[in-house]
Amino acid sequence: MLVSEILKAKGADVFHVAPALSVRQACQELNDRRIGAVIVCDNDKVVGVFSERDLVQAVARDGEAALGRQVSDYMTSDVIFAEPGETVAILMTRMTDRRIRHLPVMASQKLAGVISIGDVVKCQIAEATH
Repeated sequence: MLVSEILKAKGADVFHVAPALSVRQACQELNDRRIGAVIVCDNDKVVGVFSERDLVQAVARDGEAALGRQVSDYMTSDVIFAEPGETVAILMTRMTDRRIRHLPVMASQKLAGVISIGDVVKCQIAEATH
């Protein structure tokens, strides 16, 4: 199965935040939207990903003070992307090797969606039972 097919099935809606958003506000968005990561965009450019793992590292390093700082202080800025024509097998390898759980999908240099490890596993299970 291709990334584009997963996005077609789940929808291509992507929630993103600005780099200056506070960590506290980003946590509220993660909770409210029941997601594990948000894409950080400066205008239309993806500049990072802020995940639950980034939050844990921020609090471990700076304690409660981290909540008042900007997402850009803690986000993962070395973003690994997926492309619509890639297969689930390629994504599984990339996610496992890099130990990441969310991949922004870029199409024609624009953010087209996000694939999570849950999406990949769900697809693998569906293919195995089919």
